[in-house]
Amino acid sequence: MFEYEIQQYRHADLIREAAAERLVRQLRADRRAERRVAKDRGEGRVNSQDSTRFTRAA
Repeated sequence: MFEYEIQQYRHADLIREAAAERLVRQLRADRRAERRVAKDRGEGRVNSQDSTRFTRAA
């Protein structure tokens, strides 16, 4: 009986872990899509090498 309970606990743990990994994958895909859309609109950083010399563009 004890082994069965351990197996049930491990099964539930694996399901939670898989759900967390799917969430992370989805968030990364959403961020990539947002960057792609911003790039198409022409928004985003212009040049970040020496950002202290000039003020930010509007």
